[in-house]
Amino acid sequence: MEYPILYSFVRCPYAMRARMALKLTNTKCEIREVRLNNKPKHMMDKSPKGTVPVLVLEKKVIDESNEIIDWALGFNNIFDGNIDQEQINLTNYQIELFDSKFKYNLDRYKYANRYENINKNKHKMECLEILITLESLISNEGWILGSKINKLDISILPFIRQFRIADIEWFDKQNKIKGVQKILFNFLDSNLFRDVMYKYDVWEENAEPQFFP
Repeated sequence: MEYPILYSFVRCPYAMRARMALKLTNTKCEIREVRLNNKPKHMMDKSPKGTVPVLVLEKKVIDESNEIIDWALGFNNIFDGNIDQEQINLTNYQIELFDSKFKYNLDRYKYANRYENINKNKHKMECLEILITLESLISNEGWILGSKINKLDISILPFIRQFRIADIEWFDKQNKIKGVQKILFNFLDSNLFRDVMYKYDVWEENAEPQFFP
């Protein structure tokens, strides 16, 4: 196998952050865009849990987005030296918070019809409170912790983007998260976002390979 194979879905925030890590570290792979209601057999054989991203390597499969990020950084740690140890610890804490509490509440806010006995507004406010806490960490230099993009940015901005999409007008009017909004808009205007959101053709068996980045 000449290049790793990445099974991805363009709008999935987990797949999005994996693609950003691969893009930033210039780690070339064959990208296979899938539809989650029609998952390829090869992907399911490699990762039976059936979620993206899935990175198929010659001798192993990585099907957790955080592990794909760490794998890519293991070859080219582009974030090395950008932040100090305290900020590294803070990064790990915030990623865990967003992967657990923020994502839990985001799903029940954005997809309330999938759950029973859900107070949609309560979950919306839980997400907002997490963003208000994040606000105190925001730098004035373009990204969350400074002038350079870091692991924290690529790991949580896709989820903040999803939160905004659920009610754009309301999100943009929240005065308590002006810094978060500014960072998000910087991200949405970036070449990185444009590149990782490129819409590849849905992969089919025997199709010509498509490569990323």
